[in-house]
Amino acid sequence: MAEITRTLVAAIVGRPNVGKSTLVNAVAGEKIAIVSPKPQTTRHRIRAVANRGETQFVFVDTPGFHRPRTRLGEYMVKTVRDSFHGVDAVVLVVDGAREDDELLTLLRNANTPAVIAINKIDALDSKAELLPIIARYSQFHHIVPISAKLGEGVEELLSVLSQFAQDGGALFPQDMTSDQDDRTVVGELVREKLLMCLDKEIPHGIAVDVTKFSERDSASGDPIIDVDVTIYCERESHKRIIIGKRGEMLRRVGSLSRRDIERFMGTRVFLQTWVKVREGWRDRAGALREFGYGDR
Repeated sequence: MAEITRTLVAAIVGRPNVGKSTLVNAVAGEKIAIVSPKPQTTRHRIRAVANRGETQFVFVDTPGFHRPRTRLGEYMVKTVRDSFHGVDAVVLVVDGAREDDELLTLLRNANTPAVIAINKIDALDSKAELLPIIARYSQFHHIVPISAKLGEGVEELLSVLSQFAQDGGALFPQDMTSDQDDRTVVGELVREKLLMCLDKEIPHGIAVDVTKFSERDSASGDPIIDVDVTIYCERESHKRIIIGKRGEMLRRVGSLSRRDIERFMGTRVFLQTWVKVREGWRDRAGALREFGYGDR
């Protein structure tokens, strides 16, 4: 393994559902950030680490930039705005559907090198459809078409970003792919399955709290991890939907979550889930801090 002599920290920004988290996972070579077709899946700033030769790339995944309607939304938008500072470059991910004038203004005023990553090129009928999209961003010098889903153009994007790398040793150990701890990843995997299984606005009013995360030996002597998770929602009617008829929905969420958690942890997992109501938690500063959103 080559010694790291240069580092590049890049913020990944864009509107909801343009594929920011998919790009971060493609760069890291494994699942770092949860993904969902529902908007505003990412709530926290997540760092993914990838090494290419002597360069370490640190990608900072951010929530989708949107017009907030709750305090949680305000926290997410603030996270995006703050990400423009203290980085070596900013990658604006777009998918050709529309551009965001406010994001473009932030990018132009950031005084930070900018790269436009035009994502989802695999969905285009022909490469000619790229031309008008590229023309929209002609004021930027670095434009890279990619398919984060298929991995196309990702290495080209890293090559462009490498010119902004700074001299210096690795910021993270070379075998590290994310700054998230296991407990956080487990909670996010459960929330991903809730996003997958539930419709409409219900998933956006959900918070996941991992209340127990401990390892023990099973009866056979093999290690097993006990995980207790409390799922908070904002209404009693939402609680009934999350649990489902005879508990079917909650069992489905638990089964899908346990499968991914075991794959991530590499060992057996005993997962227990509960559902509680916390009315209006997305607009309560204390609840936001409790669930890890906002300044501590």
